Amino acid sequence: MNLVSISPDAFEIGSPLPWDVFDPQNNLLAAQGEVIQSKEKLLRLLDSQPCRELSWEANKPGPADEELTAEQITTAKPGAATDAQQTTFPFEAMKLKIGDRLQIQPPLLVSPERFMVKLIGFMNKVSLMVTTPVDSRGLRPRLVEGEELVVRAFSSQNAFGFPCTVKKINRLPFDYLHLSFPEEVQGMVIRKAPRVKTRIIAAVNTGKSGEESSSAIIANLSANGALLDARRNLADKGATVRVSFRVNLHNMDAYLTVNAAIRAVFGDDVLENEKSGLIHHGLEFVDLAPNDSVILQSMIYQQMIEQPHTVA
Repeated sequence: MNLVSISPDAFEIGSPLPWDVFDPQNNLLAAQGEVIQSKEKLLRLLDSQPCRELSWEANKPGPADEELTAEQITTAKPGAATDAQQTTFPFEAMKLKIGDRLQIQPPLLVSPERFMVKLIGFMNKVSLMVTTPVDSRGLRPRLVEGEELVVRAFSSQNAFGFPCTVKKINRLPFDYLHLSFPEEVQGMVIRKAPRVKTRIIAAVNTGKSGEESSSAIIANLSANGALLDARRNLADKGATVRVSFRVNLHNMDAYLTVNAAIRAVFGDDVLENEKSGLIHHGLEFVDLAPNDSVILQSMIYQQMIEQPHTVA
């Protein structure tokens, strides 16, 4: 069983669990559909280092590949057609080249981290060869032959993933791994700008002289924009604001400050089954720096693969 850790933000008191919850030793803590009724039960789950099995749930196919406006992206109702279609691909669809970077995820008991490695070669239906993973301190995870891994690759508008095993750990003439060749590759063909549900705390500056930053929550996020929830109307439609927030990418925090234009301002009546009492702001990012764009896209693809139920 391939387990991935669950972020505390993924749990909601009073809502049914979308997956079975395990501890790192594969013991079932809570079954899918079970409702967390109290804060005390949630804290007990969090103390047990909750994990879930890596899932490749299929999403409903989206409509044709026409572009959406920023307002449509940020105000689409829950349950509407998704922005990605998840399916099975042949290995060749990844179009991997020597030197391409791959992400590997070892079992949680080996390391909670995910590692970037380089593809150094492959033989069709036999083996993949990748560099040995190392962490930020230059240390290698304690992998053994036969260990199960999850490998992910991002290519153009596609996100791919597949399970494999460590076939051989080589030390000469340099450190590298032989991995089993994937029998099946799961992936998402990205349609338009994919959005994922989030609960990211943000600081919003409207640029007005003497005004302090306001707190808000990023309820969903794409590489082009976001849905920002606040207790009051932060600015009128058409205004430009500066939004600062933190995202987690491969277990590392990245801090972003971006300019955004407000394309829509609306209340709960626009969003189905929403009774938050918050004011919702549809944002379109403006003059996004290339590095910030890469970080956002990587974070979104990572969440789509690891938590497909959060695709908005």
